[in-house]
Amino acid sequence: MNLPIIDLSSPDRLSTANSIRQACIEYGFFYLVNHGVDNECVRKVFDHSAKFFSHPLQHKMNLARKEYRGYTPLYAENLDPTSLSKGDPKESYYIGSLEDTTSVQLNQWPSEELLPNWRPTMESLFWKLLEAGKELLSLIALSLNLDEDYFEKIGALNKPAAFLRLLHYPGELGSNEEIYGASPHSDYGMVTLLVTDGVPGLQICKDKFKQPQVWEDVSHIEGALIVNIGDLMERWTNCLYRSTLHRVMPTGKERYSVAFFLDPPSDCVVECFESCCSESSPSRFPPIRSGDYLNERFRLTYGSERDLKCSIKL
Repeated sequence: MNLPIIDLSSPDRLSTANSIRQACIEYGFFYLVNHGVDNECVRKVFDHSAKFFSHPLQHKMNLARKEYRGYTPLYAENLDPTSLSKGDPKESYYIGSLEDTTSVQLNQWPSEELLPNWRPTMESLFWKLLEAGKELLSLIALSLNLDEDYFEKIGALNKPAAFLRLLHYPGELGSNEEIYGASPHSDYGMVTLLVTDGVPGLQICKDKFKQPQVWEDVSHIEGALIVNIGDLMERWTNCLYRSTLHRVMPTGKERYSVAFFLDPPSDCVVECFESCCSESSPSRFPPIRSGDYLNERFRLTYGSERDLKCSIKL
């Protein structure tokens, strides 16, 4: 899979926007380079992530997910609710928005004594990815023949629902085509920026309606972020831009990644952009509040918090 490479620092913004448009129509995925996230920051984040996930389960469950922030253990998440799987064999840690002074209080952090410098390391990556994400969205707006500040105008970037998610796929689970590290799914929101550690496993399916589905490997490019469009962006663009199915396959190797989900605030109404619909191509989706859509998708993925606690035996 040779995905397009988008240079976020290019001075030719119109050409860059046109490249993004082509990438989002054809793949829904692309690489992003010159994004402002330096290799040293990424190295520190992966080191700190590995230290956290290496702790005993009892310690990690002290920070169990609440309000979608904190630790999620192995098998507690099923990204494909239609499957009969007991859950995906991966563990993760959610860090919510640092912009909103109300929601930032909901974040959970390992103690400084247990993991020194863990919090400032994660906060540093959060801010860098947020800046890159906002710059990218201005180019996406341009790619849709909209004003560069269009997402600000409609309230999509007014205290956005931004989440940083650390992911760990244990290598000892082996390689088995009947087991997914992450089940086939599309992302729920606006746009996702992914940092990977070089271990393979990520695959995408360009045509989610074609049977049988064809899956292609996404290679790691050193220093590049992998970007994909989410369901809300697909709704905004009337399916012009693809919210592409993707999955992670086990390779027998331990794998770490970090996903940054940049989504609209819960009260933002998502309805088809005027530039993406017409009499001959009417809107395929009714308007919906971002929070209503995302909460329903989370409910299907995780169930209730009570279910999470009942499923864990320490």
